[in-house]
Amino acid sequence: MPDTAATRAALALALVRRDPALGGVVLRARSGPVRDALTAPAAGLPRLHPQTEDEALFGGVDLTATLAAGRIARRAGLLGQPGGAVLTMAERIAPGLAGRLAASLDADPGQWFLALDEGASEDETCPAPLAERLAFRIDLTDARMADLAGLRTDWPGAVDAASVRLPADMAEAVAGLTVRLGIGSARAAAFTLRAARGIAALRGGAVVEAADLETAAALVLPHRATRFPESEAEPEPEPPPEDAAEDVPEDAGTPGEALPAEMLLEAIAALIPPDLLDRLAARKARTGTGAGTGARRKGNRRGRPLPSRPGRPGNGARVDIIATLRAAAPWQSLRGRAGPRPVIRRADLHVRRFQVCSDRLLIFVVDASGSAALARLAEAKGAVEILLAEAYARRDHVALIAFRGAGAETLLPPTRSLVQTKRRLAALPGGGGTPLAAGLRAALAEVDHARRHGMTPTVCLLTDGRANVALDGSPDRAAAAEDARSMARLLAGAGADALVIDTGRRPEPALAELAALLAAPYLPMPRADAERVSAAVASALGS
Repeated sequence: MPDTAATRAALALALVRRDPALGGVVLRARSGPVRDALTAPAAGLPRLHPQTEDEALFGGVDLTATLAAGRIARRAGLLGQPGGAVLTMAERIAPGLAGRLAASLDADPGQWFLALDEGASEDETCPAPLAERLAFRIDLTDARMADLAGLRTDWPGAVDAASVRLPADMAEAVAGLTVRLGIGSARAAAFTLRAARGIAALRGGAVVEAADLETAAALVLPHRATRFPESEAEPEPEPPPEDAAEDVPEDAGTPGEALPAEMLLEAIAALIPPDLLDRLAARKARTGTGAGTGARRKGNRRGRPLPSRPGRPGNGARVDIIATLRAAAPWQSLRGRAGPRPVIRRADLHVRRFQVCSDRLLIFVVDASGSAALARLAEAKGAVEILLAEAYARRDHVALIAFRGAGAETLLPPTRSLVQTKRRLAALPGGGGTPLAAGLRAALAEVDHARRHGMTPTVCLLTDGRANVALDGSPDRAAAAEDARSMARLLAGAGADALVIDTGRRPEPALAELAALLAAPYLPMPRADAERVSAAVASALGS
């Protein structure tokens, strides 16, 4: 059968269903017929929502039975029985819940998860502590129904991976493979070897063959790689001593069976995204900044529900009655309850909590100076229009600042209106000096304005970096560069996320230094068109 995402997903699901020690599978895809067809064998498993409470997951006090009987009655949670569970909307699982689910996997080798990741960006994905414990991650974004034709589902029963013999050199080879791919976790090698044994068992083999290992490595390793592998020249093998045949281990494999390390690397490299390094650099640059969506803040009136916490009502906080009764139930016998009414103490009170995501504002700061201004402005116009066309799926507003001559001007205030944007962009002027500091100062003012209105600002600077106009309007290159650095420090101190796109013909060291002051990704993009600019912004900011 052809090697497609659908065939890999079907095989991964067959492996974890028969060998739960593999932890599970992350399926990245929106809901649709392809995903539904592949996950049909897991239709009978419990489905867990990101907002499912801990008592429902791990068990706890049965409130109704406790209040009726006057003594503590406990109930088992959805994860109380060994077996699989489906995690819906895995990209929305909170870090705390992800940690508890990961601990459940560590404590129960019979537990496994099918995590359905519907994220629209690299930031929206299954949390790392949980995904690290799931052997497989399959991206079904480009899968089609035609890929499902002829998929094998009639696999045998439970897989006894321990009964499959592993050649002696394979464990060492897989460990070396993970090092060459930049994978620091020992789980990757362990999952690869276990999956190879499972694949051999599914085909009825007693020994892991090279093809089994190649398939397992292609399932487990590509999404964990942090660098592209480089081919290594293998040294000439030394002739074995005459008595070497007597020292061959019993499980060394058949004579002449060599592990195809380079072929394994080629198979894995073919599945590694070509923009892996750009993704990793952008992710590292925005770590902890929350640039992928609007800033999250706690509230007590509206938003996505969070687990209740102990507290007292007031300042708009409302009592969570169920959580309060659940906290009070175990103490009723000690409090001498008389009659059906429970005795509630102040320490039992729990209040509701919600999480609200603010709107995000993308502030484009565009260099409209010099002979290349028309090209840069065309890039910015196209990028703004592309991002605005996609804004309906997010909470994005867009603003546009152009700097030229002796100062900067806000040509487009924060808006979601594509019609208004096209009208404002049509007459965007160009030419003159490069007052980079003035552009950054205007961006800082827009950042302050956005924060006062509850928005999360992100600055995207497009320039060639050759500042030659100071803040006072004088044509002094040295003063202009120093003013730009000062404004960059102020902008970084304001806590705004940023991205610097160098549109010059060659990378400009001064602009790279400015990006470092802004704590922003620096992307040299000569001859960038609107699609490349918008793609760079989306990748670096997690859109």
